[in-house]
Amino acid sequence: MRAPDSDGGDVSRPGAAAYAAEWARAVRRIGFVPLSAAETERLLAPLTERLGEALLAPAFSARPAEEVGRALVEAHLTEPGVLDWSVQALGDRFLPWVLPSRTESPELRERVALLQGAFAAGFARALRDRVFSQQERIARSAWQARDTVEQALRDSEARFRAVFTGAAIGIGIAGVDGQIIEVNQSFADMLGYTVAEMRRMNVSALAYADDAAGMWELYKELIEGKRDSARVEKRYYRKDGSVVWTDLAVSLIRHDDGRPRFTVAMVEDITQRYELQQRLRFQALHDPLTGLPNRTLFFESLGEVFDGAGPDQRVGLCFIDLDGFKAVNDSLGHDLGDRLLKVIARRLSDCVAGRGHLVARMGGDEFVILVDSDGGIDDAVEVAELALAAVSAPVHVGDQQLAVSASIGIVECPAAETSVGDLMKAADTTLYWAKAEGRGRWAVYDPERSAADIARSALAANLPAALDRGEFVLHYQPIVSLLDETMVAVEALVRWQHPELGLIGPDRFIGLAEETGLIVRLGAWVLRQACRDAESWRCAYPETSPVVSVNLAARQADDPAIVETVAEALQHTGLPAELLQLELTESAVMGSAGEPLRTLHQLADLGPRLAIDDFGTGYSNLAYLRRLPIHCVKLAGPFVEGIKGDGDAVADHRDERIVDALVRLAHALELSVTAEAVETEVQAERLRALRCDTGQGRLFGAPMPADGIRTRLGG
Repeated sequence: MRAPDSDGGDVSRPGAAAYAAEWARAVRRIGFVPLSAAETERLLAPLTERLGEALLAPAFSARPAEEVGRALVEAHLTEPGVLDWSVQALGDRFLPWVLPSRTESPELRERVALLQGAFAAGFARALRDRVFSQQERIARSAWQARDTVEQALRDSEARFRAVFTGAAIGIGIAGVDGQIIEVNQSFADMLGYTVAEMRRMNVSALAYADDAAGMWELYKELIEGKRDSARVEKRYYRKDGSVVWTDLAVSLIRHDDGRPRFTVAMVEDITQRYELQQRLRFQALHDPLTGLPNRTLFFESLGEVFDGAGPDQRVGLCFIDLDGFKAVNDSLGHDLGDRLLKVIARRLSDCVAGRGHLVARMGGDEFVILVDSDGGIDDAVEVAELALAAVSAPVHVGDQQLAVSASIGIVECPAAETSVGDLMKAADTTLYWAKAEGRGRWAVYDPERSAADIARSALAANLPAALDRGEFVLHYQPIVSLLDETMVAVEALVRWQHPELGLIGPDRFIGLAEETGLIVRLGAWVLRQACRDAESWRCAYPETSPVVSVNLAARQADDPAIVETVAEALQHTGLPAELLQLELTESAVMGSAGEPLRTLHQLADLGPRLAIDDFGTGYSNLAYLRRLPIHCVKLAGPFVEGIKGDGDAVADHRDERIVDALVRLAHALELSVTAEAVETEVQAERLRALRCDTGQGRLFGAPMPADGIRTRLGG
């Protein structure tokens, strides 16, 4: 067989025959077929060729597919599964079998889709026409016979009774007052009554309390003659109290003058189909592992809360995440992890059972409880504490006893003040707070804290661009000799000249730079700029030019390129290495597990001085410290603040003894000592008495721009 198309493609005759054979086998497998296997294949073979010809016709029309669908109904191949298999196979298998060389053609695939729709439409129309035709024949057989002769009436009544009695679906006739006149045996069996019992009943006695809204209004319009037919899915009570779902089609039969006469109902039992639909819906809306509602059902329920919320309606939820669940999966396996999740899900469901709260699994080890209560934040907190208690109890899974905890973010607020998206975002943020505060606890959403976090995130996001735009500046704080108060060094302190927020101190962005990794780039810029400023001071005042001290963050100090970065800064600016001091924290100097930084000696070989910042607050190992190329230690500010002389004399004396010990220790290691945070003359005098070498703080000058240092050197 050949059918022309734009490219002259061929429909494969062997492929078409194979497709027709497969089609025939599927049809016979799905249900009863009033034809032999060979007859079925002979019926479907020309239909297959007709579909192929329609597919490749130069002037495309989907009408042949509609006629093929109608032909199946005319051949009594009306099982629903026949339509389902045929439409699906037309989309999945037709091209590969019948036209294997053109399976990737977008035009042909579009034609196939149109053929699918036309096929289904033809099948449905033919089936509808047949049902309506049967219904019409029944009605005419029942009532037009009275106008014919006696013999015709008896023949018509016999035919009607044969159809009425032998029909596989339920048929009932009722007057316009609802009184049942006649039912067939199928209808009576469907509801568990005898035919005689149903003849004594009114339609209203079969009513189901929760019928769909508008059902009885629809029936009222029918018996009043405002409409001729209606079709609905409806529940009926069986005699034993059980429920049967039906597909109900009701038609109005009129008198010759058009007045309503009675109604004819055709009722099909669809309970199995309905239950299948319900099972499929349950599977779509529930987590297959735990059986809890899934995120789809949760968001449906949450949306309903917002849609029906009044002006005073409040909404609350607890967002739950198990602590360390990944470690359970990694160490004990996913099977054990799944069993643990089942136990936790059951506990969460049980702990709020009877309270009306919805417990859902959001995915992974995350759960959420939608709090159905008007009790405000107290009720939400109570639910969270119940959930924590339920989770924290030991879990026995197989031969393992597991101890787990959870973190919970609580959000409770008026529904009018938020939305579904904002509520979930707030819950996620609050859950993060609970984990950051130590896990195994709950945290309540705080709008002010959230705003601060958002502002902090905005700063973090703007850091790279700010560095590219040159928005960072350096200020320098003098470091003076405590013997004569001459300025011997300055510490470079970075500031952010934000275009909207003004001058921002390092406490607001250095931590962000470390978290994002930008600290390496920012630190390199600070180093180069500090070296440039120091070189300009040296050129102007070679005799009194101060050492410039630059802080290296732990992440920056551990960067493999730090030695090269320092060398390039010195080389490009021309600053002598002895006028540069690099400050590192104790933890950075000691490295991990007490080991010195691998690059520390390489930095010392370049010539700059090395200093330990915040000395006394870390965990210095003296055996290592005495072998490191350190030149200076800077006493942590809290020790100096403790010797102000205006507080508790005992505490003041204790802090002074600590400073004395630290200074003696540093001098014993041949290190100079700088005291930070010197604010009063009393502190300066006591530090001199303790033989501290240098000091810095507000007493000797606040941080200032590079021009301020130049002015001080010139004065």
